[in-house]
Amino acid sequence: MSLEHVALWDKCLSIIKDNVDEVAYEKWFVPIKSHSYDNNVLVLHVPSDFFREYIEEHYIELLKTVLVRVYGNKIQKLLYKVTVVENPATTVNILSPEKSIPVARNMRQGLPVEPTNPFQAQEYDDLASQLNPYYTFNNYYSSNSNKVARITGEAVAASPGNNPFNPMFIYGESGVGKTHLVQAIGAKIKEQNPRSRVLYLSANLFQQQYTTAVRNNQVNDFINFYQSIDVLLMDDIQEFAGKTQTQNTFFHIFNHLHLNNKQLVLTCDRPPVELEGIVPRLLTRFKWGLQTEVERPDFSLRRDILHNKIERDGLTISDDIVDYIARNVTDNVRDLEGTIVSLMAHAMAFNHDVTLDLAEQVVARSVKMVKKQITIDTVRNAVCSYYNMKPETLVTRSRKREIVVARQVAMYLTKKHTTMALAGIGSLLGRYDHATVLHACKTIEGQMQVDKELQKSLDEIEKLLVA
Repeated sequence: MSLEHVALWDKCLSIIKDNVDEVAYEKWFVPIKSHSYDNNVLVLHVPSDFFREYIEEHYIELLKTVLVRVYGNKIQKLLYKVTVVENPATTVNILSPEKSIPVARNMRQGLPVEPTNPFQAQEYDDLASQLNPYYTFNNYYSSNSNKVARITGEAVAASPGNNPFNPMFIYGESGVGKTHLVQAIGAKIKEQNPRSRVLYLSANLFQQQYTTAVRNNQVNDFINFYQSIDVLLMDDIQEFAGKTQTQNTFFHIFNHLHLNNKQLVLTCDRPPVELEGIVPRLLTRFKWGLQTEVERPDFSLRRDILHNKIERDGLTISDDIVDYIARNVTDNVRDLEGTIVSLMAHAMAFNHDVTLDLAEQVVARSVKMVKKQITIDTVRNAVCSYYNMKPETLVTRSRKREIVVARQVAMYLTKKHTTMALAGIGSLLGRYDHATVLHACKTIEGQMQVDKELQKSLDEIEKLLVA
């Protein structure tokens, strides 16, 4: 699916931003998203009918001018798609000087709609799930930092609502991949059951929709709509803090969905126990199912993410540059991908190859460089992890070859990366004297010259030291 229409709408936003005040831009234009642009017809997602009406009343002339400027004179229509309820689209003739006229909202296929029976389940049109087609399990890379969340996410996707992980509460710092995971769950469910009513949205958008429903005296319709969802995926639940009325409404929606075996997947920047400003009865329900953390990506995961970004963008960057970025950009996925974008921008701007020197300059400007302190414990843990060996085994006086090699490697790397004396190294790695440590270091140095496998092992262990 091409996302060119998103880039065109972003151009429109940049022009609009220069022509309205900052408060109006943030309130009335930032929430608008481009849905599609086909056959000279632009479809925009807006949070509510009230939102659409306000835009048309106050900014329609500006909107027409900007759309023609960005999309050209061929653009003929602007359609609005309301997120909460899939009402018939409202049409604006871009080339007409007359103000748009909303399509009658109480008509379907030319026939009046019967009044809603509150005791009868309401039928809804197909639901736009708001899922990003890029966010799938196929490109969600797994490591120890997100393994539990990944495995349980796949279990939820395989049997939504009928699993012990309902609700699934995913927490972690910003940028660690929570949104990707929650949308991957939704995408898998839709793939298996296209008719399933899956909806992804942020807690902030839910709050906006609720405010609009209150203003328009449509709270019951709002609740009925959300109670019709089969799988509700909500990002950044911490945004509800302090908003008591919104929480109370969501509480009733949550209860209904959970009681009817509908799946809820929520994300947050902290675990439930650390949430403040959430009413106790709702907080308790967040703890009913699974609470799982997505941690900062480890070195292996960071490298996989970088390789995926490079391949996706059709770039060519050497492994040593990828490893350098993975070692030094450690906080989150956004920083990793942003570094690749910055690297390519610098290379293009200055007609320069992507080199390690350039990567060092870009990373130094992008992230706070903190050199990791390496100690004998760091070395011992890295060596044991690489050789799949317990620390107590490493420091025995065993003469088994695999243990001797691991111990000699630990001695060599400790001497190389720390300022410890030989006697101190020997004492902490098995009560050996300084002569044994010196012999171990010379042995490793000599074998490195002729043993490519040993050299490869040392390179991998040194990457673990700085990961």
